[in-house]
Amino acid sequence: MNRPYQICTTCVMDTTDPGITFNDAGVCMYCASFAFDIPKYRFTPEAEQANLLELAKLVKASPGKDGYDCVVGMSGGVDSSYVALLASRMGIKPLCVHFDNGWNSEAAVANIKSLVDRFGFDLYTYVIDWPEFRDLQRSFVKAGVIDLEMLSDHAIFASLFKLRREYRIKYVLSGTNFTTENGLPLGWIWSKMDWTNIEDIHRRFGEGPITTFPKLPTLRWQLIRQLGIGGVFLEPLNKINYSKARAMEELEAVGWRYYGGKHYESVITKFYQTYYLPKKFGVDKRKCHMSALIRNGEMSRDQALAELQQPPVSAEEASRDKEFVLKKLGFSESEFDRYMSTAPVRHDHFKSDRAFMNRVNKLGKFVLRRA
Repeated sequence: MNRPYQICTTCVMDTTDPGITFNDAGVCMYCASFAFDIPKYRFTPEAEQANLLELAKLVKASPGKDGYDCVVGMSGGVDSSYVALLASRMGIKPLCVHFDNGWNSEAAVANIKSLVDRFGFDLYTYVIDWPEFRDLQRSFVKAGVIDLEMLSDHAIFASLFKLRREYRIKYVLSGTNFTTENGLPLGWIWSKMDWTNIEDIHRRFGEGPITTFPKLPTLRWQLIRQLGIGGVFLEPLNKINYSKARAMEELEAVGWRYYGGKHYESVITKFYQTYYLPKKFGVDKRKCHMSALIRNGEMSRDQALAELQQPPVSAEEASRDKEFVLKKLGFSESEFDRYMSTAPVRHDHFKSDRAFMNRVNKLGKFVLRRA
């Protein structure tokens, strides 16, 4: 049954998210959750400095091969670039890793080069096998599932931890952060580490073997994330009062340049967010991105509502992007439009690790309670 339309009275999340709920005051569950959790991510200037000093001391205590203290993944975007800036300020020696999936924008490449040159960091570019990756992306389009970006996200994490292992580096520093990434609807994504899901979708719709694509199965990821077995994942942006606007200002002072939208440093991500999601799934990810900024005091609700009245890109730009993406993926326009017109399919229509991992998590909680 269709729900009556409702929008949060505090942010701009609405019932285009099928899982959203509101309290009696019309405040959505994301804003309520943020208000409860945000005190953990607010620090005095003294606490911020102490947190960064502690982090620097931690990673410097266990250098890996060639003296690298940690691995830092770099996309050219705001968050990962700011992690690199913090690493420079802390006197950390990272191995910077860029994952080249064939969709980099010129701005992303320029930002990465500018920052590693400025900070004197070493850069390792992990170039994926393009025919394999294209086959996987085509498979997801054919399957009609929502999280096309799951493929890049999975491979990025897998490649980071592969290089961590090769260079015997203990720590991986991530740009993951609560303040600007909270409130992402679960119905708009799927578990990024669900290799079983990726594999089954490709088995059903792929055209060739997948032999080199970097893999990090869910269970191994959970051992890393929860227990630090196979590497330790650190989130420095959660140790400071992180503000995207302030981060951009500081980055621009050292040669970084903005590229036009959240994750638009990737051509495919821009197309995915501005065309694929709105057209096929009725999802405008600007709503959750802007809502996070509203909660963090970086954007007014009125400003967000005004921006949402405008399309994410012009019709001309959308047409150019579509033509480029279809040519690169090997779809004719009629073939792609046919896939776009079919009903969306849930990820759990295919094999998945989710049920297994839910049981593992329940078992872990039970063991912890008994300990």
